[in-house]
Amino acid sequence: MKPQTSRMVFPVVGKVQYTNDFGDARAQGGHQGNDIMAPRRALAVATEDGTVKFHTTSWAAGCMLYLYGKSGKTYLYIHLNNDLSSGNDNRGKCVAGTAYAPGLKDGAKVQAGQHIAYVGDSGDANGVAPHLHFELHPRGRGATNPFSALNSAARLLFASPPGKPFTLALTGTVSTTAGGLLQMKVTQLRSWPGGLKVTNVGRSLGVRVPDTAVVDGISAARGLGSVLSLLRKGLAVTVWTTRAPASLDAQLGRNGALSVDRVVVQTK
Repeated sequence: MKPQTSRMVFPVVGKVQYTNDFGDARAQGGHQGNDIMAPRRALAVATEDGTVKFHTTSWAAGCMLYLYGKSGKTYLYIHLNNDLSSGNDNRGKCVAGTAYAPGLKDGAKVQAGQHIAYVGDSGDANGVAPHLHFELHPRGRGATNPFSALNSAARLLFASPPGKPFTLALTGTVSTTAGGLLQMKVTQLRSWPGGLKVTNVGRSLGVRVPDTAVVDGISAARGLGSVLSLLRKGLAVTVWTTRAPASLDAQLGRNGALSVDRVVVQTK
């Protein structure tokens, strides 16, 4: 089932930094967007349903993508990745798998939250900290400040085609086990299929841990109560979620939307 949200989806997955820098002085004139600082190759996703168009001929923009939204708004994703390693090697091209999501075609229709590109530093951002220059153009008009839209946007925990079965491995520390949920501070996430890894999650999540879940790493405590009773504040854990179709609630990481099959307590 296709997820629905009236809010714009935030264009980058994971922990980011950005300020209200629209209109700031630049060599080419006033800054026409907001720079969203994120790690190199952080996932950029579609802010709404629409059609993508690749743009690869601008020296200043570098690898770039237009998203023509169904609402009539146009979004620009600028300075996408052109590196083939973890460093700034500039050896890649503006192609799917490097700048754009693997398998994505120029002119493809996409859905809100779908992975479409990778954050980078191509064009005149070369050598600057990786970031996504993000622009918002309402109904074909000039750029408007996207800052308030970004502030109110829905933030995805992971990207997956709607309805496609997924599994997550969430790594972090236990906060509480109140209300029948394991509340944890998540620092790292890996999602399947694909095995995509996000190392800058920086979010608190509440996941359901049924008594049928397997707990590894606390063998001496087995049989002393519910699974949740074994998990103490401050424990470093990795939890594996139950394979399930992707939903908007799950992608947003809403409380109780994710159920856990296995908990691995990290031991030194």
